[in-house]
Amino acid sequence: MAKPAAARAAPPSSLAPELDRLIHERLRLGIVSALAVNEALSFADLKKLLNTSDGNLSVHARKLEEAQYIACTKTFEGRLPRTEYRLTPSGRRALERYLEHMEALIRATREA
Repeated sequence: MAKPAAARAAPPSSLAPELDRLIHERLRLGIVSALAVNEALSFADLKKLLNTSDGNLSVHARKLEEAQYIACTKTFEGRLPRTEYRLTPSGRRALERYLEHMEALIRATREA
């Protein structure tokens, strides 16, 4: 029998301050996740993979770059500009912490 709503334990509030709000946003989580499993991705590749607009991807990628979670390299292929992104070591650590935190929340919720 399911516990009444009032009797269910909430996930430990001590976990809440650890949540990385920068990565928690859907598109930014998509960017760091895609880069975690690929050595590098171009702007066009990320845009297609995440099904988003140029402006939206640009804004979110810049926030991750400012936090030093991703690195951006701009080059030219012939006359065409190419922007490529890579996950930095600090970005990988931040993603790992984020995933560990989410797994702890899931465990706490299931145990409640």
